[in-house]
Parts: sequence; C-alpha cells; structure tokens
Amino acid sequence: MLEQVLSVSYLVVALLLIGFVLIQQGKGADMGASFGAGGSNTVFGSSGSGNFMTKITAVLATFFFVISLLLGTIAANKHEKVDEFDNLEVPVVEEPVSSEIPTLATELPVASDLPAPVPNEEEIKEEDVPN
Repeated sequence: MLEQVLSVSYLVVALLLIGFVLIQQGKGADMGASFGAGGSNTVFGSSGSGNFMTKITAVLATFFFVISLLLGTIAANKHEKVDEFDNLEVPVVEEPVSSEIPTLATELPVASDLPAPVPNEEEIKEEDVPN
C-alpha cells in the first residue's frame, strides 16, 4: 500500500518538477527586458518570478530525491535472500561422491585405438594399386 502511494506521489512530483523547470526563464532573459526588448514579469513582483520559482523547484527536487530513496529502500528490503543456515527444517540433499579419481592415463586414447594413418601419394607404388 505504501509503495503504491509513494509511486503515485513520485510520478506527480516528477511531472510538477519538469513543469516548473520548463516554465522558468533563463538567467539572460532579464537582460533583454532591461534594454526595452520586452516587458518584464510584473505578475510576481519587480524581481520577477525568480525567487518563487527557484524555491518551488528546490522543494520539488528535495521531495523527488527523498521519495526516490524511500522507494529504493522498500524495493531492496522486499526480496531478501534466505540463508541456508536460517532454514534448518529442510534437509540438505547430498549428492553421491564418485570414488573413482580420473587419471591422465585413462583419459588419453591408446595408440591401438587410433585409426591407421593414410599414406601419401608418394608412398603409394604402382604395384600396390589394383588394375
């Protein structure tokens, strides 16, 4: 339940943060207004919307990071590995151990098992070839 509430609030905060960042003006936008290139933002006062937007963006960014950490902690603690020593009720299945120790002599093929070598054309004489 808590994970779902945090996920929805994470999405809302992320969208609000994106919106407030896109609404803000750049630092050089006030420079043009001072030379008469456009009207300055007088809705938020003479200093414009810089202080208000900056504070809201900082608060939303803080919420974004805190919710990210909470969701990460919940996800990490959700699937904990079970140690084999903690669960002593289930018996351990032992595999039979082979008593035969492989040696180098048993693994390599013996010369009698190898196929006979094929002679080269130079080694084949005319008398060996049937008519």
